[in-house]
Amino acid sequence: MDVAVSGVAADSLGARRIGDIGFSVAVRTGVESVLVSDHHIVAARTQLWNTYRMVVEHGAAAAYAALTSGAYRPRPDERVAVILCGANTDPASL
Repeated sequence: MDVAVSGVAADSLGARRIGDIGFSVAVRTGVESVLVSDHHIVAARTQLWNTYRMVVEHGAAAAYAALTSGAYRPRPDERVAVILCGANTDPASL
């Protein structure tokens, strides 16, 4: 299945096609996706820089944005970890 890809995180999250194996695993295990806006991704990236001096790429900031924007709300007993990476970013863009 082909999908349209755009937005600030498209360079790292912009897979245009999912493979049959990955799709079947996601369906079988109940993986859920949430959408966050470019605005929330940029705000999360800025917050990570301003608060923690962490330079992260937009794709990494998307997971943090899901939490900070409320797009993803963890269950009370759920422990959440967000993996952050800055390999594909220009610190001058902060």
